[in-house]
Amino acid sequence: MDGGYFAIVPAAGSGSRFGTAKRKQYSLLAGRSMLEHAVRSLARHPSIECTFVVLAPGDADFARCDWGPLQGAVVPLYCGGPTRASSVFNALVALRDRLEPHDWILVHDAARPCLARAELDRLLREAAGDEVGGLLALPVTDTLKRAGPAGRVASTPPRDALWRALTPQMFRYGLLVEALHKTCASHPTDESAAVEALGLHPRLVLGAASNIKVTYPEDIALAEQILATRAEDPCA
Repeated sequence: MDGGYFAIVPAAGSGSRFGTAKRKQYSLLAGRSMLEHAVRSLARHPSIECTFVVLAPGDADFARCDWGPLQGAVVPLYCGGPTRASSVFNALVALRDRLEPHDWILVHDAARPCLARAELDRLLREAAGDEVGGLLALPVTDTLKRAGPAGRVASTPPRDALWRALTPQMFRYGLLVEALHKTCASHPTDESAAVEALGLHPRLVLGAASNIKVTYPEDIALAEQILATRAEDPCA
């Protein structure tokens, strides 16, 4: 039961925390939209058969992007919902006649434009050998504080077993449909949380600190620096 590999990039959000008129995923980054960088990292991988981009109905910006030789390997789905979970679930439903239950689905944030080939290879290798699936993640290195009333520290939780979830997150099509169908109403913030709600334990696969999520405008400069380093060193 090997299954094929397919990717889903939910890109229907407004990016309200980004604070600009243009939706965050279409902000320019090193000459391309952020969405193009995020999608290209998946669509150019030889193991991934197709990358589906989940868009808001009426999205007119996607067609203005330059997909070049990736035409056919990148397919838009205009079925985005109000949350990440609903967008991914809508895409899975739309693809029910194309995908098999044992196919692997990689879900990647549109706001993570710096995914490296090495960490994607590692996820494909390690998660495909796991009965549940897995996600890229990083051990927490900062000391964390739990806030109490009036903005004061309530406690300092131990960080030994804490990891920061990244993307892509990779699960079998059939499992992901079941997980999101049962949890969409509770708005899980990632696919792993939906799978965990079934009582399962996804594998943590070591990611890279460079796989940043662009949340605020000041993150653009850091992402551009990372991408510039990759351009100088093709092996980075």
